[in-house]
Amino acid sequence: MKNILLVLTITFIILTFLGAAYVLMNHGTVTAGYIVVPMVFGLAFGGWYYQFKKK
Repeated sequence: MKNILLVLTITFIILTFLGAAYVLMNHGTVTAGYIVVPMVFGLAFGGWYYQFKKK
């Protein structure tokens, strides 16, 4: 379970940076949701990973 959460955390963090690059390439005319949504999931999965890691 820990490995799955770690992979999901890393995947969503990478998607966050890709979303930021996409927004910057479009000069900010697209919504910031491309950055925020993956980061929320990345933080959630990261928190769950941290909880499982402590056990």
